Amino acid sequence: MRAQKTVRESDPAAAGQGPVPVRFHRAVLARLPLPLRGLRPRLLASFVLVAMVSALSTGALAFREARTGVLQQSQDAVIRQFRTSVDDVAVYTPPTPDQSELDSAVNNVLYANQSQGWRVMATYGGLRAYTPSADFDRLSPELLRSVHTKRAAVFQRVNADGHPYLVVGMPVTYTAGPDTEPRLSGMVMFLVVPQNTEEAYVKAMISGIERATLVALCLAVALALVAARGVLRPVRALRRATRRMAEGHLDVRLAVNGSDELADLSQSFNDTAAALERSVAELRRLEAQARRFVADVSHELRTPLAAMTAVTDVLDENALRLDRETGDALRLISEGTGRLSGLVNDLMEISRFDAGAVELNLDEIDLAESVQRTLASRGWQGQVETHVPPPGVLRTRVDPRRLDVVMANLIGNALRHGAPPVRLSMSVREERADVAWAVIEVTDHGPGIAEKAMPHIFERFYKASTSRTRSESSGLGLAITVENVRLHGGRIGAANLPGGGAVFTVELPLHRDSAGVGDTAVGAGR
Repeated sequence: MRAQKTVRESDPAAAGQGPVPVRFHRAVLARLPLPLRGLRPRLLASFVLVAMVSALSTGALAFREARTGVLQQSQDAVIRQFRTSVDDVAVYTPPTPDQSELDSAVNNVLYANQSQGWRVMATYGGLRAYTPSADFDRLSPELLRSVHTKRAAVFQRVNADGHPYLVVGMPVTYTAGPDTEPRLSGMVMFLVVPQNTEEAYVKAMISGIERATLVALCLAVALALVAARGVLRPVRALRRATRRMAEGHLDVRLAVNGSDELADLSQSFNDTAAALERSVAELRRLEAQARRFVADVSHELRTPLAAMTAVTDVLDENALRLDRETGDALRLISEGTGRLSGLVNDLMEISRFDAGAVELNLDEIDLAESVQRTLASRGWQGQVETHVPPPGVLRTRVDPRRLDVVMANLIGNALRHGAPPVRLSMSVREERADVAWAVIEVTDHGPGIAEKAMPHIFERFYKASTSRTRSESSGLGLAITVENVRLHGGRIGAANLPGGGAVFTVELPLHRDSAGVGDTAVGAGR
């Protein structure tokens, strides 16, 4: 027989290692599949984990207490019964028994407990008496040493061949007289009792606890689903409302039910949405007034400007016959009138964009020829290097007038604020098998665009340099260019070149049914 050992492992948290770092939780969460990162799986996992820990801890405590109670009760009953039997035998056993008296003591104890399955042994000095089927050779030294030095019973639970046993050692005492203390006689009675019945009780308890834990987990999952549904319903409603608000539906509101934190969140959302709706409505009203004012002023200025322009044209023809001071004053008036006329025209164009009154008059044209006409009409052929495909290679449907405005604004901007050489190039970029883009680039070798000005370069009335505030530029050219490119479904961008200078890139969608679109050959010319 051998004594069982119980090994307890230390808890890392109890050993002072502390909680797991937050970064570890985030790393584990990041490795989970995307569907498992949602609030619903996490709530469900939390409920199940709490229920599992609670059920297991409760089951473990209940099992320990029940097992201890069963074994303690059985142990106490056996020791009491064994002590009674030993006391009855001790009355008839002399303080110095011989072998036959030891055999008689063992038989009497066994006879008094025939149905218990006991194995009994009596020892006195070197004498031993025991049942024929008993094996007491593996009694632990600790139990043998304790039973020969103590007056009380000593017990030990052991496991032999996979079966549990209770081993009890009880010294036999005697008294020399009525008022004397009991003394050890040297005779010891040992008892080995199988505990198969107790083990069966323990296994039955384990099975019951397992079933109870499984039921608790099922209930926890059901409760988690119900709780997650109750928690996530307002969260989903808030998500849908937020998306609708992002799409421009500022009149969206949430139903407020109850008085918990989620209800407070819904009410806060409604208050925020109402305040935002009022603010946006006021801003739209002010913006509409501003646009209407600009459109009205621009429209009203066109008539006097047309008259002023006609007068300055007539005066310009006679400027050579006037004296110097009068001629200089006339030229200043003419230049100012021209800039004012350009600003009014740009404002009228912007107001049409804002009002949504712009229409495209599409026509299939050759982009290279259109660009060459833009350069020729403004006298820029000698100031711009062109790298464009031959005629007939790059054709698509655009609004010729608006494409002319786009190219004139970009090239004019490069000539005014950049440095030569100014280059214009055109090519085709295949994005997919069914999508292609005409790429137009205008580059210069000037100082480039300041980094702080890059995010605002296409904004209205924005000028990258304060020295340009009184230049002939209105600050609307690039804004008008952006609107015209977007009308065609295209894209526009600005960047600085590594060696200095700026580059403006326009991408226009090509139609596959246009002739020559698939040919990406690029020619060079002046």
